[in-house]
Amino acid sequence: MWWLIYVAIFVTSLFALVDAARTPSQAFPAMDKQTKKLWLILLGVSTFVSFSAVFTSVRFFVFIALIVALIYLLDVRPAVRGIGRKDGPYGPW
Repeated sequence: MWWLIYVAIFVTSLFALVDAARTPSQAFPAMDKQTKKLWLILLGVSTFVSFSAVFTSVRFFVFIALIVALIYLLDVRPAVRGIGRKDGPYGPW
């Protein structure tokens, strides 16, 4: 059961990392959400910690990794989502 929870945390962290990497760097300071570099570092460490929780017995910081990913997904991502992208109202076409 715990292994499935750790896999879900890893997938959440990985999704947040990929989304942050795809977001334009000027969007973060424009919305007062730190910098893209800081978020990539935080989410990269979060993804590494959650990956190690899935495949090793190092599970001490896994819930801190989840908190970092959730802060990005619930606070930062909605704020920076539309800044700098060249998508139309119905997607990139």
